[in-house]
Amino acid sequence: MGLIFDARAARLYEAWYQSPQGRAMERLVRESVSTLLELQAGDRILDIGCGEGNHLHFFSRLGFDTSGLDASPYMIRRARERLGHRSTLQVGDAEDLPFEDNEFDLALLINTLEFLDHPAEALMEAGRVARRSVFIGVTNSLSWYSLCTKLRSLFRPSLFTYATPYNLWELKSYVHNALGDVPIKWRCAQVKTPVLEKIGGFLSEQWYLEGCPFGSFLGLCVTMNYRVRTIQTPLKARLEQAGHPVVRGVTMGELRNERSLSL
Repeated sequence: MGLIFDARAARLYEAWYQSPQGRAMERLVRESVSTLLELQAGDRILDIGCGEGNHLHFFSRLGFDTSGLDASPYMIRRARERLGHRSTLQVGDAEDLPFEDNEFDLALLINTLEFLDHPAEALMEAGRVARRSVFIGVTNSLSWYSLCTKLRSLFRPSLFTYATPYNLWELKSYVHNALGDVPIKWRCAQVKTPVLEKIGGFLSEQWYLEGCPFGSFLGLCVTMNYRVRTIQTPLKARLEQAGHPVVRGVTMGELRNERSLSL
């Protein structure tokens, strides 16, 4: 299950989210979502590990049908206070989603895998409930940003003390193991820090390119290819109203009549 946010963890997250680095990272998240996901009007979006609803707030304002799940009752309560009835919210585990197959068009795992003990199981579940795409966003372990946050967390409390960042190759391996040979699009983006600004020159410019795998934020979009896809068709007849059960094309009543005649 991984880290379940309590009030203390929520304060650490809020402090980071409101910091210049947190706001810059959030811009990268939204840019990556807009670039990689093919959003369609009326899409049903599930945010797995929704926290207090920052991304749900963004998508609901765009008019999408949004739902959020988090393992922390505290964070779900905070999200409900913020969003009201604009999103459907539920407490639950990312590794065991309480939803039907293909119930959503898109499933999001934004800065969620880093805090899970079983990321592969969470990816399998996301692929099960998503009809069209799964978006995964993580802090890139090969980035200068990740290194700096880890170093800072050694000297003062930080949310990143409990996080496990991933790089592009690790994330692709997890996706293929969990979801099979699925198409993947990815994008890396760099938070501009004073250190990188001072470096300047060719290296700094290359680090800002989307195709360079060393950016601060790593986003992947997985297109779901189903060999078998469930059709969510409700059963219109009650079970007791159905006809007699059939065995090899013969009803049970006919079998009983045939048996009585043979006796």
